[in-house]
Amino acid sequence: MKSLITTLLLVITLSSTVFGDDFSDGYSAYKKGDYKTAMRLWKPLAEQGHANAQTNLGLMYDNGDGVPEDDKQAVKWYRLAVKKGLAAAQYNLGVMYFNGQGVPEDDKQAAKWFRLAAEQGYADAQSNLGGMYALGRGVPENNVLAYMWWNLAAANGIENASTGKDIITKRMTSSQIAEAQKLSGECLKKNYKNC
Repeated sequence: MKSLITTLLLVITLSSTVFGDDFSDGYSAYKKGDYKTAMRLWKPLAEQGHANAQTNLGLMYDNGDGVPEDDKQAVKWYRLAVKKGLAAAQYNLGVMYFNGQGVPEDDKQAAKWFRLAAEQGYADAQSNLGGMYALGRGVPENNVLAYMWWNLAAANGIENASTGKDIITKRMTSSQIAEAQKLSGECLKKNYKNC
């Protein structure tokens, strides 16, 4: 896999029965390593606007699964899926900007896409956003917000977010930690919106 922070989205959230059978069959084929069949089933769905199929095609191109690795094609499919607000596509597009894959490296764009996915509860994006705040990449350096996003990501099962939170805690005062914990609770109550 090209990127350690790219995650594979193979969701079986289906928008209709017609899409459902082909999408599910594509998922089964993909899991078996039959990428040719997965591509044959997902590409028409993606061309018809099925966001999960678009994201999965992006991942296939991103990782070179059954197709030549092609970052520009990956970005193309992710961009189509983000128009429908799919958090996984937003996250993956953020990864592409962060790494400069298929697009120029751009931390502000990476942070933008991570934030959009994080606000939908996408834990990997929450973790990456925490890292962006900790390092001041694409956003102003802010230990309180780094802690908050890592705290939320850790609560959502991302193990390395706990490690990040532990490291940043050593650079914070007790009042900053208390503020970050308070913001975490408020963000959770707002369902991650406008945090």
